[in-house]
Amino acid sequence: MNESYDKSAIVAVLPPVSGGRLRNKSLRAWLSRSDLVKIPAAEELLSRVLQVLHLPYPEQGLAALRMWGQTGDRPTTWIAAADPVYLEPRLDHLCLHALRRPGVATSELQGLIDHLQATLADDNGFGFARLRSYGYLSAKTSISTADVPAYVVDQQVPDEFLPSGDGTATYRNLLGEIEMALHEHEINLQRVEQGQHAVNSLWLWGGGVAPEQQTRPQPPLFSDDALLTGYWHAATGVTAAWPGSIAACMDASVAGFVAETPEFDDSPELLEACLHDLRTAVRSGRYSRVSLLFRDGLRADVRRAHALRFWRRNSPLLAQRLSP
Repeated sequence: MNESYDKSAIVAVLPPVSGGRLRNKSLRAWLSRSDLVKIPAAEELLSRVLQVLHLPYPEQGLAALRMWGQTGDRPTTWIAAADPVYLEPRLDHLCLHALRRPGVATSELQGLIDHLQATLADDNGFGFARLRSYGYLSAKTSISTADVPAYVVDQQVPDEFLPSGDGTATYRNLLGEIEMALHEHEINLQRVEQGQHAVNSLWLWGGGVAPEQQTRPQPPLFSDDALLTGYWHAATGVTAAWPGSIAACMDASVAGFVAETPEFDDSPELLEACLHDLRTAVRSGRYSRVSLLFRDGLRADVRRAHALRFWRRNSPLLAQRLSP
């Protein structure tokens, strides 16, 4: 158990920075002097944050934590996330598309979830529900599900991320029924007519029961991410919505903190404003360490002493185009 945390450290989740997105030469040089690395594979955001903080990753129940983060109340039943995806048939395999950009309208998701609830849930011990932009599956008994959200699998063959071994028959049978029920649903026909991907499957992941609430020292969290917020709720941590800037986070916290910028705001202006505030924080000596987790898979660990690396001005990682 983590008995304390570094009260002079910041962890910040920021927009993508590679591919020349960071145009400010001074900020680019500052970032190039840090310990800057590329994470070798896509990872779920909570996992990335907890690795930096040296906090335990949940063994199960991620979907229940996400629901907890949305509602503020701990779910008491078995829950899995049921997120809309498009499975694209290719020559010899399927390619998964996580439908987050431009996404699925809440009215569309509600219509599809209502259809699944009406056609599949009555006698099978399952329940389908929508909570804002997320879908959920509840079950009387636990079933195997994928461990990671759909965005980790985006643009990849989903097979290696599916549950395997004993106990997966229920999962595969249910998934087949879901896909049959969604096939040629009127909402999907309309989406195709409008040039959008059909929601031809749901990605079932993170199944389990929410952990019992416990008190664990964690830095304050400024984020709109439901899973991060749910994890903090489970530890009776302090949470608040993203206040609009890193400077506002520093004003609201007397010590270190975790901040996450809005998921779909990739604007260079937000990126540079955050980096400017973070550089000022490091130079002031108020914070001993800043860990930056960029949404394209780069990680930068910055310390005040890195300013002495004056020969580093332009890291090639900032120029390369990396996939988010």
